[in-house]
Amino acid sequence: QVQLVESGGGSVQPGGSLRLSCEPDRNIFTIYRMAWYRQAPGNQRELVAQVVRGGYTTYADSVKDRFTISRDSAKNTVYLDMRNLKPEDTAVYVCNAYWAGADYWGQGTQVTVSA
Repeated sequence: QVQLVESGGGSVQPGGSLRLSCEPDRNIFTIYRMAWYRQAPGNQRELVAQVVRGGYTTYADSVKDRFTISRDSAKNTVYLDMRNLKPEDTAVYVCNAYWAGADYWGQGTQVTVSA
């Protein structure tokens, strides 16, 4: 199993920035894929960004050029750096790990973007 601990959510004004962190209890480089999803009220959960073991990253079209997913081996942490946030980015952001054929999820962290 993989336990995931998230942090970094909060409230910001439009145009602001936030960094989300996700620390798994296994070495991040042994996990095939780490990702961030989000779910807004009334919406389905959507993939925001992912990084696979080789370092390849993909992003939802709605966040390209604004969000960056990265891994820090020294801190064994995956980050989601979000800039130029928009009200439509408001959601619960959930960290995901795909390991040994199964998905594991964090508890989620709220991001609210409003004036």
